[in-house]
Amino acid sequence: MQRVFLDANVLFSAAYREQAGLLRLWRLAGVELMTSDYAAQEAAANLIDPAQRNRLANLLKTMVLMLHTPGMPPLPAGVRLPEKDAPILQAALAAGAAILLTGDITHFGRYFGKTVGGVRILSPGDFLREREK
Repeated sequence: MQRVFLDANVLFSAAYREQAGLLRLWRLAGVELMTSDYAAQEAAANLIDPAQRNRLANLLKTMVLMLHTPGMPPLPAGVRLPEKDAPILQAALAAGAAILLTGDITHFGRYFGKTVGGVRILSPGDFLREREK
């Protein structure tokens, strides 16, 4: 089972529209989807429609939810992320995720396609294209 950690922007995008393309992630075989309470709260805070928040809540019920605690591992040496993004990678590391999916090109883009501390960072589109080959 491949552990795949989802950033808040992926959760947001999956819940935003009823037929969102990212919902394909939830149908993949051999994948265990994970996120953190930190990411879930960020996604929920940006969804204003009650139906969107309900979709997010239903998606979260099917995932492993990591609690962000003060004992999270530090960022690997040389990795620089803004204070608001560091907890995402830290939670993925703590969860033992193989892959972190994020659409945050601004802050994670330089790490796309690279393995950082044992976690490969990809965009959702790249991950789905790889899986569908």
